[in-house]
Amino acid sequence: MSPDVITAFGVTLAAGLATLLGWFAVIRGNTANPRLLAFGLAFAAGAMIYVSLVEIFGKSHDSFITVFGAEGQASFAMATLLLFAGMGLVIALDRFVPNPHGHLEQPVNQAGPDPMVARAGLLAAAAITAHNIPEGLATFFSTLEDPSVGSSLAVAIAIHNIPEGVTIALPIFYATGSKMQALFWTLVSALAEPLGAVFGYWIIGGDPNPLTYGILFGLIAGIMVFLSLDELLPTAKRYARGHETVYGMIIGMALLAASLVLFA
Repeated sequence: MSPDVITAFGVTLAAGLATLLGWFAVIRGNTANPRLLAFGLAFAAGAMIYVSLVEIFGKSHDSFITVFGAEGQASFAMATLLLFAGMGLVIALDRFVPNPHGHLEQPVNQAGPDPMVARAGLLAAAAITAHNIPEGLATFFSTLEDPSVGSSLAVAIAIHNIPEGVTIALPIFYATGSKMQALFWTLVSALAEPLGAVFGYWIIGGDPNPLTYGILFGLIAGIMVFLSLDELLPTAKRYARGHETVYGMIIGMALLAASLVLFA
């Protein structure tokens, strides 16, 4: 296994393990500042949208140029088609496994075990785990092809994984009173992202050809844009009290753009 592949796995693992920070916040009994949470989620959304449409989509286009040549519109058309196909994949996944948009408020009933609350946590864990697999795939191959792009994407995904960890850990912890049960199910979800990387590496290998890269990056761009618009921004808006959402998104875009310019 090459050093580049190991680095890509490491970055993907780190992004996934950020989910455990949500568990830690729950067991420490600290409720996140809603306005700071809104800013952070919007920041992640802005970074993900920018890197997806400006950099990852561009890499898909460039890969198809290698395959089809620079003449005509075939390369741009293929990248565009796959961008929307990536969105369609997440829509289809949502139809079968709806992704819960969790909240940070504690359940009303905290007096003893509540099987219904625990079940809600387990369902959240299953849904989030399913959605984390394509995120791991995206982070892995983005890092493998360009570490600066992949690392930026991983930071944005890590930020949005923290409230997902809260969504899983909160109901399980308050229903069972067990920190370890809450940790176990949060860890299962966290490891779904490196599992997605392993799956992608097993199926595709560590050195995809230009056609495979073009397909992958087109799909990845669509997946990341949809997740940002469907999950991160609505959740950020729910906690905002002013302009935190738009400020966070713009600053996320600006810092991501600056990082790409500086490290290009």
